[in-house]
Amino acid sequence: MTRLTPADLEAARDRLVPDVVADGLSVLFCGINPGLMTAATGHHFARPGNRFWPVLHLSGFTPRLMKPAAQEELLSYGLGITNVVARATARADELSAEEYREGGRLLTERVARLRPTWLAVVGVTAYRAAFGDRKARIGPQERTIGSSRVWVLPNPSGLNAHWTAATMAEEYGRLRSAAEAS
Repeated sequence: MTRLTPADLEAARDRLVPDVVADGLSVLFCGINPGLMTAATGHHFARPGNRFWPVLHLSGFTPRLMKPAAQEELLSYGLGITNVVARATARADELSAEEYREGGRLLTERVARLRPTWLAVVGVTAYRAAFGDRKARIGPQERTIGSSRVWVLPNPSGLNAHWTAATMAEEYGRLRSAAEAS
C-alpha cells in the first residue's frame, strides 16, 4: 500500500467514499463514517489497525482474508458496505448528533430501496445515535426497515479494546448463521 502523507489524509476529508451495494444483498454492513485513510484510498475499513476484514473472514463471511482494495468482491458473496454518515473524519467523535440523526434517516431510505435481508450496523453507539435507540445492545434488533432486519455488531476499530478479533468473529458469525437461515 502506498504511504499517505498527512497532507493526503487532510485532503481526504472532502472525498466521498462510494458504497459497495446492490439490490437484495444478504447483509449490508454499515460503518459509522469513513476514516481519513478510507477516504484517501476509496476503500472501506482501510486503516491497517481496523479488524473488519480479518473478522469478516474469521466469521465465515468470506472464504479468504480480503484486502480493502478487493471490496467490490463482497458483492459476489451477497455482501455490501455503506456508512451511517458520509463525511470523513479522523475520529467518529468529530460527528455531531445531527449528522448521526440525518445519517440514520438517509440510511433508512437507502435500505428501503436496496432491500438487503440484514442491515448490520458496526458500532452500537453509532446505531443508538442514528436511530434514537438508547437501549440497543449488540445483536439482532426489533427494528426493521421495510423487510430488512437489523443487527448491531461490535465496532471493528482497533480502538474498541473491549472486543478481540475472536470475540467479534463469534458475533459476526451469529449474524452469518442468521443470514444463511433467512
